[in-house]
Amino acid sequence: MSKAFNTAACFLLLLCSITATAQQATLAAGGDASGSGGTVSYSVGQVAYTTVSGSSARLSQGVQQAYEIYSVGIEDWAAGMLMNVFPNPTTDQVTLEVAGSHPLPIAYRLTDTHGRLIGSETITTSQTLIDMRHCAEATYFLTVTVADRQVQTFKIVKN
Repeated sequence: MSKAFNTAACFLLLLCSITATAQQATLAAGGDASGSGGTVSYSVGQVAYTTVSGSSARLSQGVQQAYEIYSVGIEDWAAGMLMNVFPNPTTDQVTLEVAGSHPLPIAYRLTDTHGRLIGSETITTSQTLIDMRHCAEATYFLTVTVADRQVQTFKIVKN
């Protein structure tokens, strides 16, 4: 027999004896954990699962635990409000636009980065002009409140 035939036969024999396994799921995360009782590999995000039972334990592999996120005691009372501040950055004034359904009263507070109050006003229309000509070139915060509850804060840059 030729040397090329022997090499090809060995390669074919080697190829047939290899067992390949593939990943069965796309996983979000995973790792290995070990302790005095043994070692386990785990994954997060596996959809398929199997159950293995033994004399002293039962293991469900790949089971995703369901969880629910919800808030307790906090009402989403400002969900229907849409707010916008423009132009930002500004040189002399900004317009605060409030749209959608909202409870009354609505107000704003303009503060500097140190928390000092620059101006405040109750909002009575859907668009309110806020004069910033007297303000120095800096960053300011415009906080909108509804019934004394903070709803949204805008960062305004004065040039």
